Amino acid sequence: MTQRMRKQPVSAKRAVEGPKTTASEYGRLLAEIRERVRSAQYEALRVVNKELVALYWDIGRMIVERQKDAVHGAAIAERLAEDLRGEFPGMGGFSRRNIFYMREFYTVYRGNRKVQPLVAQIAWTHNLVIIQRCKDPLEREFYIRMTRKFGWSKNALIHHIENQSYEKTLLGQTNFDQAVTPERRAQAKLAVKDDYTFDFLELGEPHAERELERAMVSRIEGFLQVMGGLFAFVGRQYRLEVDGREYSVDLLLFHRRLRCLVAVELKVGEFEPEHVGKMQFYLAALDDRAREEDENPSIGIILCKEKRRTIVEYALRDARRPIGVATYRIIRRLPRELKGQLPSPEQIGNLLEDLA
Repeated sequence: MTQRMRKQPVSAKRAVEGPKTTASEYGRLLAEIRERVRSAQYEALRVVNKELVALYWDIGRMIVERQKDAVHGAAIAERLAEDLRGEFPGMGGFSRRNIFYMREFYTVYRGNRKVQPLVAQIAWTHNLVIIQRCKDPLEREFYIRMTRKFGWSKNALIHHIENQSYEKTLLGQTNFDQAVTPERRAQAKLAVKDDYTFDFLELGEPHAERELERAMVSRIEGFLQVMGGLFAFVGRQYRLEVDGREYSVDLLLFHRRLRCLVAVELKVGEFEPEHVGKMQFYLAALDDRAREEDENPSIGIILCKEKRRTIVEYALRDARRPIGVATYRIIRRLPRELKGQLPSPEQIGNLLEDLA
C-alpha cells in the first residue's frame, strides 16, 4: 500500500477524534470536575469525622460506665491507651491524653440531648478546643453551632473564643427585634457584634476618621475577617445623590447570607443620638437608589470609639431602619468581664435555636 493510500481523509480523521474542544470549553469542564472532586472529598471527610467523633463518644461512654466501680481511673486510661495502640498500630488518636479527653467529652455532653447531634458535625480538634476553653454549656453550644454554620478553622475558632465573640454577639445593641423580619433576625444579630478589635491596623492614638477608613481599606481582608467573614467589600466613600446633593457612606459592604447592603459609618469619638438619624437617611437612600430587586433591605452599623449603652438604647428605640451600634479598638486589651451583662439563659437559648 502506498503512502498516499494510507493517508486518512480529513473528515474521517475528525470522525474518529470527535469534535475539537476549545480552550474555554476545556476550562469549564476542568472547573466542574475540580468542584465535584472537592465536593466528594469534603463529603468523605465529613462522614469520616462523624464516625470518628461517634467512636470517641462510645469509648468515653464505656469508660465512664466501667469506672463507676473502678478506683484507679488514671490507671485504666493508661492501660487502655497502651493496649489500643498495640491492637491498632496504624491508627492514631489513642494517646493517654486523648483517652482522657474522650471520657471528658462524654461526661460534658451526656445530659445535653440538644447538643449531642451537633458535636459530630465539627472536627474532633474543634470539640477539644471548645471543651478546654469554654465552661458554660450555652457558650459551648454557641461555638459548636457557629463552627458548624461558618466552617471555622481551628485557629479561627480559637480567635473567636479569645476575642469573646459569644459575649459580644449576645450584647450587641441593635433594633433588629422590631426592624428586621423574623426569618432574618437571628442572622442579622450575628452580623453585628458589640465590640471589634482591629489590632492589625497599626494606627496610633489619636487618629482621624479618614485615617481609620484608609487603614481598613488598605487591609481589607483582615477587616472583613474581623467583621465576621460573610461580608464582601463594595466601596469606600460610596456616593449617593439625593435631590441634587451628594452624600457619602464611609464603607459599603454586602452580607452574603443576609443578601443585603451594609452601610458602615465610622466615628472616632463617642456615640451621639444624631448618628442614628443620619444612618436612617443613608439606608433609605441605599434601598431606593442602590439596592437590587432580589436583595433585602439594607442594614447600618455605626462603629464608634465609645458608647453609653442607655443612650444607644434610647436612640434606637423608635428607629425604623435596622441599625446596630458597636465600639471598636485598635489595640488588644485584656478581656472585659462580660458574663454578668448577658441576657437570660432563655433568651440565649432562643437565639441558639435560630442558628441551625
